[in-house]
Amino acid sequence: MLRELSIRNLAVIEEVNVTFHHGFHVLTGETGAGKSILIDALSLVVGGRGSADMVRYGCDKAEMEAMFDLSTGHPVWKVLTKLGVQFSSDEMLVIRRELSSHGKSSSRVNGQLVTMTMLREIGECLVNIHGQHEHQSLLRTEQHLEWLDLFAGDLLIERKQNYRAVFSQLQQARASLRELEISTRQNVQMLDLYRFQIEEISNAKLKLHEDELLSEQRRKLMYAGKRMDAVSEAYSLLYGGKGLDAVSKAIAKIIDIQTYDAANLSPLLEQLQSAFYQAEDAAFQLRDYRDGIESDPELLSQVDDRLDLINGLKRKYGETIPDILAYLERTTADRDKIENRDQLLEELRVVETRLHDQALELAKELSQLREHAAARLSESIEKELEQLQMPSAKFRVQIDHSFANAGEERQIRLHSNGMDEAVFMLSTNPGEPLKPLNKIASGGEMSRIMLALKSIFAEIDQVPVLIFDEVDTGVSGRAAQAIAEKMSKLAAKCQVFSITHLPQVACMADHHYEIRKQVIDARTSTSVAELTGTVRIEELARMLGGVEVTEKTRHHAQEMLDLAHRQKGA
Repeated sequence: MLRELSIRNLAVIEEVNVTFHHGFHVLTGETGAGKSILIDALSLVVGGRGSADMVRYGCDKAEMEAMFDLSTGHPVWKVLTKLGVQFSSDEMLVIRRELSSHGKSSSRVNGQLVTMTMLREIGECLVNIHGQHEHQSLLRTEQHLEWLDLFAGDLLIERKQNYRAVFSQLQQARASLRELEISTRQNVQMLDLYRFQIEEISNAKLKLHEDELLSEQRRKLMYAGKRMDAVSEAYSLLYGGKGLDAVSKAIAKIIDIQTYDAANLSPLLEQLQSAFYQAEDAAFQLRDYRDGIESDPELLSQVDDRLDLINGLKRKYGETIPDILAYLERTTADRDKIENRDQLLEELRVVETRLHDQALELAKELSQLREHAAARLSESIEKELEQLQMPSAKFRVQIDHSFANAGEERQIRLHSNGMDEAVFMLSTNPGEPLKPLNKIASGGEMSRIMLALKSIFAEIDQVPVLIFDEVDTGVSGRAAQAIAEKMSKLAAKCQVFSITHLPQVACMADHHYEIRKQVIDARTSTSVAELTGTVRIEELARMLGGVEVTEKTRHHAQEMLDLAHRQKGA
């Protein structure tokens, strides 16, 4: 459940901190007091879209923070684990959202920064907000199949995953088949080009890193003479000149006088002897290096020709030898595809037929599961509608198959959800035929149908917070009372919030909050207060009587509260 909500500098709200409870909550207040801003704040907390315009005028940022108290088995913990968000074992979840006046947004879950995508995924497990605009989802038939599948449960979800895996393979096979079937004369022309390119690259017999080795070899061959002169001179200076001879004579001189000052001369003697051996070794290595230098103009010409060939291939097919070889592999595959086009077409048609038959069988299984679920859902909704003062309403989930014309025959068309289309059908009066919702239902009826659906799905989706933003608009009298009673019963399964202007709904709440707008120091500000006792009676009387509150309206308000207590206690 939602335990606390804190809002700072959002629209006309300067600072509000509200504590909530179990059960049914109503939010009331004059038009324009800012009731919906409270819902907007909660929507932002769970990943709703925000803008800089929502920040209170003159402030740098708006801040929203919500604390949820959840059971250990709630689905949100699995989502947090999957997303790598840390949480403690106290079953508390704190979400904080900041919205700057420049339009930038940041979000934290239990103090850990999360992206908007992550926040939305978490929020879907926590809060379900239903406003008047959501009626439109009931009018979109493509949404009806999603409702039905959710109601059908885990078995259908599992079967749909299996179907989608096969359907994905079927789409890939069809894409490959179409790609081959649209081949034209251009493919034949390309075949000649592919053959030429394959032959040109293959004849080069490229080796990995060959260009690097050849470049190094070319440098050595080009500067063979310069290397020979320098190394020969260095060898002569060391061995043929006075280099080693001078060091040898220095060693002899130190040996002659070593006994007179061994402590200081012995280390110097060791250094000279070491230098002599190292210089001698270096001289021998210079000699060997000199003897190994080759000057071969013909070999240099061959290396240049090979590098020219490789560089020419690089200009055509890739910046490196691995790129050229990869191009060769792709081109060979394209050539083989064209040369073996007829065989590939036949193989793909066989695969496409097999996958289509397999997907069709899985789609039929999905359709059977939906038929059973549709009957149960229709029965459940009719029971809910009867409780919502629509006793004569008939509700059906009509399932049709998608068809595609194939010549003179109609064939079942498969899509990502199978072969079915679902339409919610309604008849509100006895003797009237069932018709799609978008052709028959009024605003008040849509409110009750949506409330019926929410009542059924409350246990299925396990969302702990359910919010109705003026969904009772367009209803009155007994229908309004029925909606209030339904929300009250629904609050036994989850925490329910309702923004309402109807006293019939407000009196059924377990907790009543008033949203009030006031002007302080020439600035408009909104406050939220939980109403109890006589203060709540005054608010109900205002909702009943309008501007003027009389003793009669107060008495009526008290009667409504007493009756609501008796109904909830029954």
